Amino acid sequence: MAHPLSRIIDQLKREPSRTGSIVITVFGDAIVPRGGSVWLGTLLEFFEGLDIDSGVVRTAMSRLAADGWLTREKVGRNSFYRLADKGRQTFEAATRHIYDPPPSDWTGRFELLLIGNGEDRDASREALRNAGFGSPLPGVWVAPSGVPVPEEAAGAIRLEVSAEDDNGRRLLSASWPLERTADAYLKFMKTFEPLRAAIARGTDLSDADAFTARILLIHYYRRVVLRDPLLPESLLPGDWPGRAARALCGEIYRALLAPSEQWLDGHGTNEKGPLPPARKLLERRFGV
Repeated sequence: MAHPLSRIIDQLKREPSRTGSIVITVFGDAIVPRGGSVWLGTLLEFFEGLDIDSGVVRTAMSRLAADGWLTREKVGRNSFYRLADKGRQTFEAATRHIYDPPPSDWTGRFELLLIGNGEDRDASREALRNAGFGSPLPGVWVAPSGVPVPEEAAGAIRLEVSAEDDNGRRLLSASWPLERTADAYLKFMKTFEPLRAAIARGTDLSDADAFTARILLIHYYRRVVLRDPLLPESLLPGDWPGRAARALCGEIYRALLAPSEQWLDGHGTNEKGPLPPARKLLERRFGV
C-alpha cells in the first residue's frame, strides 16, 4: 500500500471508532450514484483493507439500521443495504454541501429559525448542523438566506435578519466556531497533502487503494465542511483556509475517481448482480 495512504490509515486507527460514519461516507459518495443498494460483502471487503474487523462493521450496520439510516433486505443468506427514506432530505443537503461550489448569489440576509422546547429541538439539531446552520443560543439557528431548511425543522418559526450592522455580525461570530473550523481545515490539508504530492509524482495506486483513499478523503473532508456554513467571502477572514482545502480535496478526488470506480466495477454487488454504472453527477463533483 502506498506510504501516504498508510499514514492516513494509521491516523484513522488512532482515533475513536468511526465505522458507522465511514459507512455513511461510502453510501453517499459511492453507492447512491450506483443505484443506492449494496451487498454487505462488498462493504466487508472494503473495511478489510482498513483492518477493521467484520464484527465491528456488522455492529455498525445494525446500529445504522436501528437508527433509521439504512434498511436491510435479505436474499437467501445475503444481506443488502440501502439508505432509508427517514433522513434522505438531510442526506441530500449534506451531499450538496460537500461537492457543490459555495453559493455566490448571497443576498446579504440570513435565515433565523426559532425552535421551542421538546422533541422537535432534539430531532432537528443534527439535521440543522449538517445543513450549515449555526446556533448562537439554545433553540436559535442561523444560516445565509436561501439555505434549505431540513424537514426535521419544518415547524420552526422562520425570520430573516440583516448582517450589515454590528448586531448581525455579532450574531455570526456567536453562531459558528470559525477558528476551530479553520484549524480543522488546516489539519485536513496537512493529512492529505502528502497523498496529493505522491499522485502528482506519478505514484501508482491500485484500484483498491484508490477507492480506499477516495473514501477516506471524503470521510475527513465532510467532517469539516459540514460544520462550515460556507459564508460569503465578504464575511470571512482573508486567510480563510476553506478555499484551499476544497481545491486540494477536489484535485485528489478527480485523480482517484477513475481507478476507484474500476474497483467498484469489479467488486461492487447488489441484489441484482454487479452495481450499475455511476450516474454523470460524479463528473460534476468539485466543479467550479
